[in-house]
Amino acid sequence: MIDLRVVLAEPLYCGNVGSVARVMKNFGFEDLVLVNPCELESEAYAMASHAIDILESSRTVSTIKEAICDSGLVVGTTSKFGTTTDEHVRMPYFPPKELKDKLKGRDGTVSILFGREDFGLVNDLIKKCDMVVCIPTDSKYPVMNLSHAVSIVLYELCDIKPGKVPLAKKENVELLFDHCEHLLDEISYPPHKKEKTILMIRRILGRAELTGREVNTLRGILSRTEWRIGRDR
Repeated sequence: MIDLRVVLAEPLYCGNVGSVARVMKNFGFEDLVLVNPCELESEAYAMASHAIDILESSRTVSTIKEAICDSGLVVGTTSKFGTTTDEHVRMPYFPPKELKDKLKGRDGTVSILFGREDFGLVNDLIKKCDMVVCIPTDSKYPVMNLSHAVSIVLYELCDIKPGKVPLAKKENVELLFDHCEHLLDEISYPPHKKEKTILMIRRILGRAELTGREVNTLRGILSRTEWRIGRDR
């Protein structure tokens, strides 16, 4: 089954954190991770209402890497579709309902990242995500309150049908991306294109929701390719 984790990146207001805990309770989710959060004062507990247990069981970490280290899939949320300068970072994106369809039948931990209230997820964090989700909103005012955004995403994901197809472990997927990057160096890939290409590969493979066996197969192909390149040289 899917273990869905809500990750809040540097939330500024404890009331919002409490409200997020409440909507998690509403939709049956319990795994909350806070990355460098504000102090959880009385307002957080007041806004959580009957979800104080979610707050008390939440984990606080100092980096996104710690928050997602055991995830099979990392999904970033954004209200920005992408400008001409960062379109490759924030696209392609999916509405929450399509994310639900892609996760059906999978088994593993999926981390959903939500950014700060003032400017959301920065590009450096979006780049760490395998997939990007954007809630359809009016273009005149697309930015939602943090807890409202969380509630819409969780509403769509709360009844995902359990599955038995295991997602690959995050560390193995990252090794695959490192392997891809090494191969680009081996073939003298243009350095100025390398970052965007690796991000594109991450998004392509992220949409594939890879299993461990698939990751191993792809790494085997890359290893064989590198061996052949070395032999031919």
